[in-house]
Amino acid sequence: MAKQLNVELVSVEEKLWTGEAEMVVARTTEGEIGVLPGHAPLLGLLAEPSQVRIKRSGGEQLAYEVTGGFLSVTGEGVTVLAESASPASPAQSR
Repeated sequence: MAKQLNVELVSVEEKLWTGEAEMVVARTTEGEIGVLPGHAPLLGLLAEPSQVRIKRSGGEQLAYEVTGGFLSVTGEGVTVLAESASPASPAQSR
């Protein structure tokens, strides 16, 4: 089994999703970033509005529309702290 990322997606109101993923893709103010297991630690400011995509094993992809917040990558995993977030409709997912 390939290495996995521990991912948490949290908004001000609630924890939206937590679990393991193969990759997280988010758009920061510096550009779009893809995070794989073993990625160097970083803290990025999410672009507004933005979409965070979580790619799970087996090809499943989750997408969330987010407004404001940060992306934090540490040795323990990835945390997305958004001011607001909601599941993206299938038509909005890339």
